[in-house]
Amino acid sequence: MEYKARARGFDLAILEHILRHAIERYYDTKTQRLVVIGRHRRALVLIAYEEDTETMTPVTVHETSRHQIRLRLKTGRLVYA
Repeated sequence: MEYKARARGFDLAILEHILRHAIERYYDTKTQRLVVIGRHRRALVLIAYEEDTETMTPVTVHETSRHQIRLRLKTGRLVYA
């Protein structure tokens, strides 16, 4: 994920803070991964990650919008975790 984050201009420290502390969390039924939503400066980002008992491993990060999140909830792609 470090490569993708840097290529897309994201600060890894901010992404780590989002991953650890964000409240808005969902389960992606298509990819079967957990996702967290948070603010990276002015952008809204979605971080897909995998979790076991002791670690959270980020997989990818994307800039997103509230509209896209609402549509994914409405269609069942995202469900509350």
